Amino acid sequence: MSLISQNIFHKNRVNKTKREDVDLPSPLEGNEHVEDGQEMVPDIIRTKKRKKERKEEEKQLEVEEEREMKKLENFLFGSLYAPIEFGKVGDEDVQTEAEKDSTLFFTDRSANSVLSVYEEDAEFAKESSDEEDGTKQRKPVWVDEEEEKTNINISKVNRLRKLRKAEDESLISGSDYVARLRAQHAKLNPGTEWAQRDSRSKAYSSDDDESSDEENGVVVAPGHKDVESVDDILRTNEDLVVKNGTKLLPGLLEYSKLVDANAEDPSNGPINSVQFHRNAQLLLTAGLDRRVRFFQIDGKRNTKIQSIFLEDCPIRKASFLPDGSQVIIAGRRKFFYSFDLVKARVDKIGPLIGREEKSLETFEVSPDSSTIAFVGNEGYILLVSSKTKELIGTLKMNGTVRSLAFSDDGRQLLSSGGDGHIYHWDLRTRTCFHKGTDEGCINGTALCASPSGALFAAGSSSGIVNVYNREQFLGGKRKPMKTIENLTTKVDFMKFSSDAQILAISSSMKKNSLKLIHIPSYTVFSNWPPSNRTLHYPRCLDFSPGGGFMTVGNAAGKVLLYKLHHYQHA
Repeated sequence: MSLISQNIFHKNRVNKTKREDVDLPSPLEGNEHVEDGQEMVPDIIRTKKRKKERKEEEKQLEVEEEREMKKLENFLFGSLYAPIEFGKVGDEDVQTEAEKDSTLFFTDRSANSVLSVYEEDAEFAKESSDEEDGTKQRKPVWVDEEEEKTNINISKVNRLRKLRKAEDESLISGSDYVARLRAQHAKLNPGTEWAQRDSRSKAYSSDDDESSDEENGVVVAPGHKDVESVDDILRTNEDLVVKNGTKLLPGLLEYSKLVDANAEDPSNGPINSVQFHRNAQLLLTAGLDRRVRFFQIDGKRNTKIQSIFLEDCPIRKASFLPDGSQVIIAGRRKFFYSFDLVKARVDKIGPLIGREEKSLETFEVSPDSSTIAFVGNEGYILLVSSKTKELIGTLKMNGTVRSLAFSDDGRQLLSSGGDGHIYHWDLRTRTCFHKGTDEGCINGTALCASPSGALFAAGSSSGIVNVYNREQFLGGKRKPMKTIENLTTKVDFMKFSSDAQILAISSSMKKNSLKLIHIPSYTVFSNWPPSNRTLHYPRCLDFSPGGGFMTVGNAAGKVLLYKLHHYQHA
């Protein structure tokens, strides 16, 4: 073997070991051998190309197998198991086909994935989008077509009258009837908050609500974020004080009789005063048995808390100060008593310096708790400070004084008496700025003003009650807004409810002589007084601050307690 052939063999061996490098022929080789070497170089290059092509084909096969496996997984398990990959060419087509095909199959929502939660919330939000009477309800599975064709008269049946939204409403459609029944059921049987279906959606959307509120400039208090949406309040201009936007309707009054308020300790004499404390749980009762009793009112037991005995004073009237700190007690005596609720101390006050009064049994306390106005002799009205219990001024009428009533937050005082006129007094200047005739009245016996001072009622010895608009009366209009003639004996007591929707008038000279007047229709509730229960001789009455309770004291020593269903709170 020649040297040239050995060199060529050596180069071939080198080419096998070094697969990527190609050696050039040696300059020592002859022309013939160079030509043979040039013929072998292309063969080596072709071999390398075949190997590269084979490797590329293998890689392509692997990629295609992976794609087929992904397709198969998408067909079987849906798009949840197709992870999104970035930076690889051709994956978008695979994902697009998988998403199209995955809609044909069931999606496993048991997987703990963010996508399934949001999809479920979207479906829930779509279901709960229908609203009826302001409350979210799910879409009904089946709807009766006959409901739209049917008309129901809700004014003829007594138990359906509470479904009316207006006084003169009678016929409604079947669908409205069903909706109002559902609303009435929800009102009487409120559900717990944790059981509401929308509680979960509120939890998920709290972050979005907070961000949107911040963008709109609305800030919700921390304790009220989950209670009520600010948007729901701002969408309406209805009165927020009246619950559910409903007013008390005339005709029939929904009420129920509860256990007597003084059932644990009945009075041995007629009850002359009953009054609720401003916290609506404490009730004061007083009468001619010389005892003042305090009861905790719950409608079931009405537990007695305390009793005070005044040996030398049969009680004609007892009243809380509006601030709830004291009780003023008076009888047919020259003096009166003050009971401090905080210190549990009774103070005897009087006789008043500079006055020779035989009785201080009739008085009224101003709404600001600063002044006590007593009815005096010969047309005098005695003004006493509630702090010092001293006489601070007097007012003089032309006739005798029979009744008093405060108005305008205690800055003004109304009075009436034997001359048939109604006086308006300014307590800051202590002068009479208006005097008007009570239409048809010869002898005024009772006065009462509404809590807002817009209305006042005047009762007379003939049983007639006139209801006036105060601004119109001061402007010169003498004709009352309504004359109530349901009583035939002297009017002894009148009282407006806390929202001025009910006016109670009574006479102690006749049994069951107690009427409840609906305001502003000025009509008497036809189912009051109760026909199967006697009120005996009613002498006093009071409504709880929230309107839920009404109590009546009678001459038999009982304090009757009633629940008014229209009002939600006591």
